[in-house]
Amino acid sequence: MKKTLLTVLSIATALSLFAGSSQTLAAKAWTGQAVKSSASVAYHDFKYKVDPTTFDIVVEREGIKEHVSVPLKPRAVRDVKKTVDRIEWTYPNDKVKVIVQKKNNKYLDIRIQSIGAEQFAWPTVQADNYMLPLGEGKRIPANDKNWKQFLKEEKMTWGESFSMNFMALNKKHYSLLFIIENPFNNEVSFQTKQKIGMTFEHEFPSINPKKEYGFRLYITDNDPVAVAKQYKEYVKEHQGFKSLEDKAKDNPEIKKLFGAPHIYLWNNQALESGNIRWQKIRNKLNEPIWSWIAELAERYAGGEAEQLDSVLNEMKQQQFANNYQKRIIVDTLNQVLKLKQLYLSDYFPVLDDAAKQAVAGGVEKLSEQKLYELNKNLLKSVFQDAIDDPEEWGRDQSNVLEEMRQMGIEKAWIGLPNWSNGLMNPAFVAKANKQGYLIGPYDSYHSIQKNEDKEWNTAFFPDSTLYEQATISNKKGVKIGGFLDRGRKLNPTFSLPSVKQRVEDILQDGILYNSWFIDCDATGEVYDDYTPDHITTQEQDEAARLNRMDYIAKEKHMVIGSEGGHDFASSTIAFAHGIETPVIKWNDKDMRENKESPYYVGGYGAAQGSIPERYVKQVPVKELYQHVYLDPAYSLPLFKLVYNNSVITTHHWEWGSLKIKDEVGSRMLYELLYNVPPLYHLDSQEWDNNKELISSYLKVWSPFHAKAVTQEMTAYKVLTPDRLLQSAEYGPNLKVVVNFSNKGLKHGHETIKARSAVIYDGKKRVTFNGNM
Repeated sequence: MKKTLLTVLSIATALSLFAGSSQTLAAKAWTGQAVKSSASVAYHDFKYKVDPTTFDIVVEREGIKEHVSVPLKPRAVRDVKKTVDRIEWTYPNDKVKVIVQKKNNKYLDIRIQSIGAEQFAWPTVQADNYMLPLGEGKRIPANDKNWKQFLKEEKMTWGESFSMNFMALNKKHYSLLFIIENPFNNEVSFQTKQKIGMTFEHEFPSINPKKEYGFRLYITDNDPVAVAKQYKEYVKEHQGFKSLEDKAKDNPEIKKLFGAPHIYLWNNQALESGNIRWQKIRNKLNEPIWSWIAELAERYAGGEAEQLDSVLNEMKQQQFANNYQKRIIVDTLNQVLKLKQLYLSDYFPVLDDAAKQAVAGGVEKLSEQKLYELNKNLLKSVFQDAIDDPEEWGRDQSNVLEEMRQMGIEKAWIGLPNWSNGLMNPAFVAKANKQGYLIGPYDSYHSIQKNEDKEWNTAFFPDSTLYEQATISNKKGVKIGGFLDRGRKLNPTFSLPSVKQRVEDILQDGILYNSWFIDCDATGEVYDDYTPDHITTQEQDEAARLNRMDYIAKEKHMVIGSEGGHDFASSTIAFAHGIETPVIKWNDKDMRENKESPYYVGGYGAAQGSIPERYVKQVPVKELYQHVYLDPAYSLPLFKLVYNNSVITTHHWEWGSLKIKDEVGSRMLYELLYNVPPLYHLDSQEWDNNKELISSYLKVWSPFHAKAVTQEMTAYKVLTPDRLLQSAEYGPNLKVVVNFSNKGLKHGHETIKARSAVIYDGKKRVTFNGNM
């Protein structure tokens, strides 16, 4: 056979100048080699043949043949070259060169190179169903009506939409696993008229000297475990795999994540309503300080100056202050607390020694933390016994921390919505740290605005040159808008000096942050920058994001997390928000704009308490989104099968564990099955409303997670045809079985009750009831 094949190959080489059937005949010769298996992944023997005129690759395993891609329309071919395990050819009209080679007797290496092409689309794939790393992972049956509706005319940017770089096509007898070798400049479009299909298209940007994309094609079993473990082997080979235990050797604080819920604790207000003696404040309503506060709020803080004047006039006629009036006064005082312009000697004639020293050195030279300290003292100096001493401000949030500990919550990740929240109340940060919690600020270097906005301080940088000289332009030369189309996107390759300056400024007075959350950096939202003075590719953009996270993690010893958590960042970050529940349908107007809709998620303002509506208002989701985003029948733990003991993943902060109406119990069951930390938004009010539910759940979840997160996810099984009874295993002795259905289901010799989970930890058995 080998001698005959070599003869045919010689003919192919000799006829390479001729397009047509002789080349195709030669290229279609079957090739295959014996396959060895490794301890961790079983490699399956397969043969393949290629038709260059249509880019049709057919693989054969155990006598079963499958097309790798939908064949292209026949096209001119030249320069065909073939050896025993390799074939290459050129499409002169498409201006691309293709190389297909079987490597290591394990996979096909498929490479597509531009020789002048601006883009090329291959493969177009069809399968019975797909296993795709959309977030944690999704199973998409090709004939499913829900996915057809959701994916109709959908086009996804690969790096943003897919958490890992593979796609698996389940055929009848085996799966075709495509591992994407170049994750940049790719889009996937879906076809849904008949069965769901996908087309993968790559752009070859003019600014990028790398003119190649390609795939490794493996044959695996139709099983998410087989697919994920094969990909994990690739990760180990290609970029290395770093476990949480490995990361904890560099920073032992990472172990505080083991068994820790993730909690955004909203303490926006340094001064709270409870810190004010409202009857006494009425006696000071005619003092000149109020006109100064109103002027500052209007001029610098975008405050509610008009409402403040009205509120003050109303209160002068009343014997009390209503809740609305209290809110306006508290909000305005907290706004002016942030201003360097607050101190004016005419309004603050009596200063204590600390304030005198701060003022003498120049208010403009104070650090942010010292500024807040001064301004607290200034307000106390004029309002005297009408407000508490500054040491007492923010006590409601401190009370939440104390109660959490009293109710048995020994570990927690506490996220502050802004670094200023901690600088205004450093004692609160110290208290969380002392209790053994991780605590850190939200930070972002994604958007940049030209002018400073106190309500969006992450988008302002002291380096005034960045806005004009370091922002991203598209290929038409147009600047790309920032978040919500405000400002611009900052080119991350210029960001590190500003990152260092910001972090140093925040930490300079010893604030006890031990964690840091960086928005967007691990989402895969990266850009080609066509600005002539600083051409930057997507690959360079991504590397710069990793570099700045690495700086904060290593040089500042912070436990780093980011939005998204896509696997290019897996060696750098310890946790991620958004893999498990991503942002649900960002462009749905009923959810985002129509305030009369029952699905409206809420705005960025706080209707009551201190938490913006968007994060705390409980809403249902549309039936289609319930299926696509939440239905366990479609979920697969693909990310966990690869990264369970490397990156801790949870929900996006817009879709915390309590956000979705009628889904709270189901999401708890999901969090147990997939070893996912619950994510909560809390202030004193929300804590009082939910503390019993949270603490009782964590009594089961926390010890399970603390053990499971140190193990590899070793198995995942669907145990019933409706896919509502599922099991997962972590390491050799830890297993969880979850029944998502509304009826008891048999598992082995026992019945798993409706909407419940059973954890088997060696000989120990723990149950959880998810009926909420």
